[in-house]
Amino acid sequence: MTDKTRYSDEELEEFKSIINEKLALAKRDYDQMMRVLMNQDGNDVDDTSPTYKILEEGSATQSKEELIQLASRQQKFINGLEAALVRIKNKTYGIDRITGKLIAKERLRAVPHATLSVESKQNRKK
Repeated sequence: MTDKTRYSDEELEEFKSIINEKLALAKRDYDQMMRVLMNQDGNDVDDTSPTYKILEEGSATQSKEELIQLASRQQKFINGLEAALVRIKNKTYGIDRITGKLIAKERLRAVPHATLSVESKQNRKK
């Protein structure tokens, strides 16, 4: 029996639906973060007393920076998922970019944008 070199079209379809589901949630979360950052959600404290505003300033700045970081990570995640969809279309999805072997289905279900097997990822860290 020869080793499979790529996932079947049926398997790719399964991964595609997992990715599309995660992508929809990721985009929703990202849009929500951006609305908060742009103060479009109406939960702003700008109209409260100046004293309160001064007290809030420090924590607001910190949480805004944290939110920017989260939004940035979310954007990277979205890009990773979109790139995975391109690999599905090209039928190269699920192939370890270092070894050329198939990445375990369990890993792809957990991390659908993965381009390395667990083994390759651990070897890179060494």
